[in-house]
Amino acid sequence: MDITLTREGIEAVEEVLLAAIDSEVPLLNDASRHILSSGGKHLRPHIALLSYLAVGGTDLQEAAPLAAAVEMVHTATLVHDDINDHSLLRRGRPSVHARWGRTFALLTGDYMFAKVYVMMAPFGPAYNVIMANACSQLVEGETLQAVAAKAGTIDRETYKRIVSLKTASLFEAAGRMGALRGGGEPHVVEALAEYAYNVGIAFQVIDDILDVIGNPEALGKPVGADVAQGRGAFVAQGAANHTGEANGRTILSLRAGSEPAVVAEKEADPIAAMMSKLRTSGAIELARIQAIEVVERARRALELVPPSAARDELERLTYEVIERDR
Repeated sequence: MDITLTREGIEAVEEVLLAAIDSEVPLLNDASRHILSSGGKHLRPHIALLSYLAVGGTDLQEAAPLAAAVEMVHTATLVHDDINDHSLLRRGRPSVHARWGRTFALLTGDYMFAKVYVMMAPFGPAYNVIMANACSQLVEGETLQAVAAKAGTIDRETYKRIVSLKTASLFEAAGRMGALRGGGEPHVVEALAEYAYNVGIAFQVIDDILDVIGNPEALGKPVGADVAQGRGAFVAQGAANHTGEANGRTILSLRAGSEPAVVAEKEADPIAAMMSKLRTSGAIELARIQAIEVVERARRALELVPPSAARDELERLTYEVIERDR
């Protein structure tokens, strides 16, 4: 793969993003630039650009605006997620919510979502329908997760549906739009969309693993938030099965909003104890096996894509998703 070409594509995406959030309101400029400049994996736009190249596209400047729009959606969701999670850190820096407060963080996220409409307008109905569907599904997934977590009803099937909607849908949109923009044959477009969808599923499962075993410094945010709030892969697997009855009750109580000291008198830090038991329960290994199985589906989908350096890079990304530590 021509690494220079790929890097130039991501640089073009970053330029589009910074131009798109330009506002006459200084606070919106500052807050948007704060989150956009904090780094990130850029995995979704990377998939969009590589899908474009994999079907024969030759000018990454042509695909960069679509890839940037996908990243803008993702970034906007991070701003809103940090509000919902009361997160003070994002990518090792203060979250927008922590620095500017809840109201301005909410408005910043809204502003970035609104800018996606402007970014997508030149591409016409076909692309806008793909993006609109992905955004709708994303919100549906987040809502389903919040409802199920509050009620303490996240099981494996609900978890799969949540991940499909809130994470995989935007990955799929990235692969599909990139392939369409490159002029791919319909069956190849579908193959790349399926590839991206499954990479999205695996990415979220690994994200849930890192919430338990990850290094907060590498992640740039605290760990344990998903488990403590009654969501994620390990809650769906049945935390009581993996951490013991006492900690299972702790999770249920935390979902209901009780203070840890009230629900687990014997544990000075019930969440830390619960996560410690998760790490030795076999649940981590089971989740990783499931992620690998999903990634294999992504690799099989790539078999329908003509051989190229871009296809090789898409396959390499599947290993990176599984092996990442942040």
